[in-house]
Amino acid sequence: MIYKRGVFTMTMKKGSLSIDSENIFPIIKKWVYSDHDIFVRELVSNGCDAITKLKKLDMMGEYELPDNYKAKIQVIVNPEEKTLKFIDNGLGMTAEEVEKYITQIAFSGATQFLEKYKDKTTEDEMIGHFGLGFYSAFMVADEVHIDTLSYQNDATAVHWVSEGGTEYEMQDGNKQEVGTEITLFLNEDCLEFANEYRVREVLEKYCSFMPVEIFLSKANAEPEYETIDEADVLDTDEVVEHITEEPKEGEEGEAKQKAKIVKRPVSISDIHPLWTKNPSECTKEDYIDFYRKVFMDYKEPLFWIHLNMDYPFNLKGILYFPKINTEYDSIEGKIKLYNNQVFIADNIKEVIPEFLMVLKGVIDCPDLPLNVSRSALQNDGFVNKVADYISKKVADKLNGMFKTDRENYEKYWDDISPFIKFGCLKDEKFGSKVKDSILYKDLEHKYLTLEDCIKANKKEDAETEETKTETTEGTDAAENSEQAEKEKTTVYYVTDEQQQSQYINMFKEQGQDAILLTHNIDSAFITYLEQKHEDVKFMRIDADVHESLKDEVSEDEKEEFQKTSDSIVEIFRKELGNDKLDVKVEKLKDDNVASMAVLSEESRRMAEMMKMYGMSGMDPSMFGTQATLILNANHPLVKFVVEHKRSKNVSIICKQLYDLAMLAHKPLNPEEMTAFVQRSNEIMMLLTK
Repeated sequence: MIYKRGVFTMTMKKGSLSIDSENIFPIIKKWVYSDHDIFVRELVSNGCDAITKLKKLDMMGEYELPDNYKAKIQVIVNPEEKTLKFIDNGLGMTAEEVEKYITQIAFSGATQFLEKYKDKTTEDEMIGHFGLGFYSAFMVADEVHIDTLSYQNDATAVHWVSEGGTEYEMQDGNKQEVGTEITLFLNEDCLEFANEYRVREVLEKYCSFMPVEIFLSKANAEPEYETIDEADVLDTDEVVEHITEEPKEGEEGEAKQKAKIVKRPVSISDIHPLWTKNPSECTKEDYIDFYRKVFMDYKEPLFWIHLNMDYPFNLKGILYFPKINTEYDSIEGKIKLYNNQVFIADNIKEVIPEFLMVLKGVIDCPDLPLNVSRSALQNDGFVNKVADYISKKVADKLNGMFKTDRENYEKYWDDISPFIKFGCLKDEKFGSKVKDSILYKDLEHKYLTLEDCIKANKKEDAETEETKTETTEGTDAAENSEQAEKEKTTVYYVTDEQQQSQYINMFKEQGQDAILLTHNIDSAFITYLEQKHEDVKFMRIDADVHESLKDEVSEDEKEEFQKTSDSIVEIFRKELGNDKLDVKVEKLKDDNVASMAVLSEESRRMAEMMKMYGMSGMDPSMFGTQATLILNANHPLVKFVVEHKRSKNVSIICKQLYDLAMLAHKPLNPEEMTAFVQRSNEIMMLLTK
């Protein structure tokens, strides 16, 4: 420093960046930050911090902001000069501060500021903490300039230059306004960042909700204009022309006074995003508009949860339940993670429970332990607490809707049920919280709780058991009672209303009910429910013939019925060419049903497991996964087979009844379907004779 005429001036000074090893600098440039465009976020964040600090100093009486002060960050692209500028009107830096915060890598100015004013400010208000963000500039620039002027009285402007190595130059600058201007001279591989549209894309990605207004412009661009009412002109507007608009011919009214102005700049950043506001201040339209703006989804969300927590950690956000198309196997949402309104990443699994990944939303948590690049989380038990809190708030919202808004809850259920069931499978705590709010749709599409289903089926089971007890002679009552205690309540379910329509109709005719479990996740969810409710078992509607669907065979008829059954089984096995075919003869109440197929619940689940683990090529008979053919002894076609076993039509009837049963059970393979169609044509030809 040299003293001249009452002013300290600075002579040219050269030095080396304070790095212990020359190898660390290229590591910082290339490896600390995984995303190539992240330098934009870091430099804008530094500008935000500089402005935040200056406002704090003003609040504490250590500095007085100008009357017309408006916090802003300017980003200027210059394709001709291949440069990119970041300009803030924050507190700026002195030469000593430049040397301390810039030339000493990993020395954070934010950390230093927090330490100095620890009693008057909080860590949550600062974005940066590691002191590495500035050096992300060298990922894209061969040369970086800093021009800065400190807020301090009689401060001298500083000009700092580094060409990307460990060398720098620093001297007096000529900046006139308090703040900092960083100029990047882009390298040849990164000239995309001299393009206005590319930089806008990056700014919208990382900086859409930064707490300071951000304005993007192109150097030397032709000015753009807009015409507004004269009454709407602001003091800050640059008026180019005053215009008088006369009424059009045939129109009444006075002339309108207009003003042509230079188009007002529009901030890229929404400095007061919806999640920072109190839920009571937000309307339905606000939530929907925000959703569409952030996620570009034309569909309205079903509903949302506004998170607002100050203790024991600071967390704000909004989670949206999107309308889900349950026809698709995979459902992927998007939850954006922010730190002090700075975008960090999408769908960080450590903080967002896996089952909530189907949702869309934003979460802002300044307390999250980020790594040095602020792109990922450090391993920390705190993160689990955040995830637990989010899970709890979702559960509370669902339970609240179930209790107070059941009508709308039922409207949403088909869309939200996959995610709720997934949550139960993945998160024990979540499952226990929402267990009483899970709904099940019956055959009439009426929504029931599991408790309702159990009560209804207990009643049916009790009636069936009562009938059995009445017809059983000499059975000890106490033994019956003990057996009833051991038996589980059976809840029947449907996985495909169309495929299983035959069974559904039979159930309805006999006053029986079942629940619809048609989503892919329901297979695993059934097992989960059985583990949680040991007194309940689930059985698909086509797993067996319910007792209520059968006619009772009297004692006098049993012997004759058994002979008939044996004869029918023999005939069908012979005509179908399968002596191992599992055939069972029943007297069904529905005379319209000639044949049907059933597969035990255990066998079907084994088949599904085989498919899941890629074992579909194995012989299903090894695991008993072949369906049982049920024949209705009351049906005329079955009676015909018994009475006319030597008829030439018996073979075609047997084969057709078998295929019809299988069609209601599962799709036929190509060969089976071809044979079925040909046989159907033959049958129709017989009708013409």
